[in-house]
Amino acid sequence: MSGKEGSGGFRKRKHDNFPHGQRRDEKENVNPSSALMTSFKSFQLELDTRHDKYERLVKLSRDITIESKRTIFLLHRFTSAPNGEEILNESEVKLDAVRRKIKQVAQELIGEDMYQFHRAISPGLQEYVEAVSFQYFIKTRSLISVEEINKQLIFTAEDREETTNMTSNSHDKQPHTWSLKVTPVDYLLGVADLTGELMRLCISSVGNGDIDTPFELSQFLRQIYDGFTFIGNTGPYEVSKKLYTLKQSLAKVENACYTLKVRGSEIPKHMLADVFSTKTELIDQEEGLS
Repeated sequence: MSGKEGSGGFRKRKHDNFPHGQRRDEKENVNPSSALMTSFKSFQLELDTRHDKYERLVKLSRDITIESKRTIFLLHRFTSAPNGEEILNESEVKLDAVRRKIKQVAQELIGEDMYQFHRAISPGLQEYVEAVSFQYFIKTRSLISVEEINKQLIFTAEDREETTNMTSNSHDKQPHTWSLKVTPVDYLLGVADLTGELMRLCISSVGNGDIDTPFELSQFLRQIYDGFTFIGNTGPYEVSKKLYTLKQSLAKVENACYTLKVRGSEIPKHMLADVFSTKTELIDQEEGLS
């Protein structure tokens, strides 16, 4: 054992040679107005501001998700409602409220790189894509494009009654515009979630006596599935992860069409939905065992 290690066998640290009081005096003697301290204070302020903005965006994304889900629940009543036009009009009002939330997100991202905050807003945008594409399908029986979605997300100051964070000078009367673009990945993930809602629409349509909708949905879902298989493993991980759920939804709709075609004449219309629900549970059990 060397003499440097002492009797306890532990080597002394370099700063142990200085008394604690001396180190405390050195800390108190730090000049708060020095260039180094000023730089660190500016870094602290910048990080706190960015963190606060991130939290605000997370809260807005949650609000967008909640309102979009409520719109989807409303649209599922379209097949059973006596007046479907009222359901579509009410859903448009709800989607306008969602777009006002998205406008607040666009205002928060002015002068910022959207991809630095993408994880905060991505869940809400995906849910919005799902809701607006579901409404578009009910209206037109086709899939809305990402360009059409982004056209709806260009806002001006006249879109709402009060304008915040704006001065009241005369030169501010020129229109202020904000926009938020849905990324291709968010669009694909929203469309993948749409297939689950279309599968539910298929089952509820059969329960209401609509025999044509399941075959139409089967062809539509097959086209979406073929499009996703072209992406395969070359796309983002989240997209390939959604492919399994999309395949499940397609299998359930195709199973419903098979039952309608083969046994539709044997089963009363009011019992078809129960038969599909039972078959769907069996498919889920088989896939869970495999």
